[in-house]
Amino acid sequence: MADIQETKESLSESLQQVISLLEKHRLIENMVHNQEMSNHELIESLVHKQNLNELQKKLELLHPADVAYILEALPLEQRLDVWELVKADRDGEILLEVSDAVRQTLIADMDSDELLAAAERLDTDELADLAPDLPKDVLQDLLDSLDAQNRARLQSALSYSDDAVGSIMDFDIVTIREDITLEVALRYMRRLGGLPDHTDKLFVVDRDDVLHGVLPLKRLVVSDLDAKVADVMSEDAVIFHPEDIADDAAKAFERYDLVTAPVVDESGKLVGRVTVDAVMDLIREEAESDMLSMAGLREEEDFFASVWKSVQNRWAWLAINLITALIASRVIGLFEGSIEKIVALAALMPIVAGVGGNSGNQTTTMIVRGLALGQVASHNMKSLITKELGVALLNGLLWGGVIGAVAYALYGSYPLGLVMMSAMTLNLLLAALMGVVIPLMMNKIGRDPAVGSSVLITAMTDSGGFFIFLGLATIFLI
Repeated sequence: MADIQETKESLSESLQQVISLLEKHRLIENMVHNQEMSNHELIESLVHKQNLNELQKKLELLHPADVAYILEALPLEQRLDVWELVKADRDGEILLEVSDAVRQTLIADMDSDELLAAAERLDTDELADLAPDLPKDVLQDLLDSLDAQNRARLQSALSYSDDAVGSIMDFDIVTIREDITLEVALRYMRRLGGLPDHTDKLFVVDRDDVLHGVLPLKRLVVSDLDAKVADVMSEDAVIFHPEDIADDAAKAFERYDLVTAPVVDESGKLVGRVTVDAVMDLIREEAESDMLSMAGLREEEDFFASVWKSVQNRWAWLAINLITALIASRVIGLFEGSIEKIVALAALMPIVAGVGGNSGNQTTTMIVRGLALGQVASHNMKSLITKELGVALLNGLLWGGVIGAVAYALYGSYPLGLVMMSAMTLNLLLAALMGVVIPLMMNKIGRDPAVGSSVLITAMTDSGGFFIFLGLATIFLI
């Protein structure tokens, strides 16, 4: 079996091979196109087909996820060339694997018939992931092509918000009755010919599809085949409702080491299941979203998107950052006279602001993580703030003392060293307080606490650090 490093190297090799084949294809086509010969069009067509056939064979050997990786790594023109060569019966699977930004470019290159054909090969839960990106007319045609049960399932899945369990629910489930024996259950499973992916348990329901329990496959295998399902099944299974928050479901999967879990409606009727692969996708997507948000990006960005689209994605927090930088510059402007008298202040003040920003971001990261895990609440808020202020105080005295000694060594001024230490300590205290307050306030008003927190923290510690340091310097040194 290949380990992660080998898989990564294999993907990189496949990408390089595809790029080499594309470059070879363009080079040979240009050479043939510029040659003057009889039957020029026929020869050009044959060469074209031969080159593309080699590339197509390479793509056919790759898993849809690997093809998606290659598509994401190619500039738009080359990406569309490769997309044209992908077998039609794999279009839908690959569309599910690529990022949202790249998916938009691929869908834009497909006509309605191609999109409909690709979507019709997918399961209902997979359609729910793809449907929001489809044109409205294609989505309507797709709904019309489904049978009544799958149409109702798809409409139900689309009715839930992206952060609800219903949006990641899988409808491919195996159910049994509690009054049959394990031998009958085994015979029933054999007749199915195969089980849905990630099946580790069967769902026990009555004739109205109300969930009574679950039968883990490991119990089915080791128990007496004459035993009834009701005697072996587990009645205390972890269950979810479609309206539950998907993040909470992900935490439950981690806490209880789940592979699958049933989803029931308000009357207890089984409507689907959640699987570990869907939860892993959710965790990965949220981690990526948080990382982008903390950098001030509004959404995932295609590496090869147009300049204008990338500007649209990035301008908002840059504008906010510009405003905060202007505020910081005006704070410095208030103390221009002090800086003119003691030039050393201009060299030292970025240190106070920079360390404060780093300290504030450390605190913010801890608070955001605590909020995500449900460990930060009103009952422990006082203790949390006290602890963070204590950490900031000790760090301020320690590193403020160090930088104060450095300032004394560089400029021979003992009072300047004391001002430096005091400013560092006070700014770290401010950073700790803001690092707790900002994400909590954003969470309280219903905003993602990870979105732009670093920008706001940096703004507070820059302006605050400049004001504290220059203010102390003005009072005690001038």
